[in-house]
Amino acid sequence: MGRPNFNFQKRQKEIAKKKKQEEKKQRKLENKAAQSSEDQGPPIEGEVAAEAAGTEHEGDVEQGEADAVAPVA
Repeated sequence: MGRPNFNFQKRQKEIAKKKKQEEKKQRKLENKAAQSSEDQGPPIEGEVAAEAAGTEHEGDVEQGEADAVAPVA
């Protein structure tokens, strides 16, 4: 009876593992590409209004804090 060739089995296992890692890498790249294409779509009107309002509000708060901290002479 012959002995099992463990080196062959080990190499096959390594090849399968490497193939699985490459497939996972490709899936991640495809998902990332799909995410970026979705992000580049036209913005929704409600989101644009919320972003504009949030940006203006932050500027007002910073100016208000600066006035409140400055001593009155």
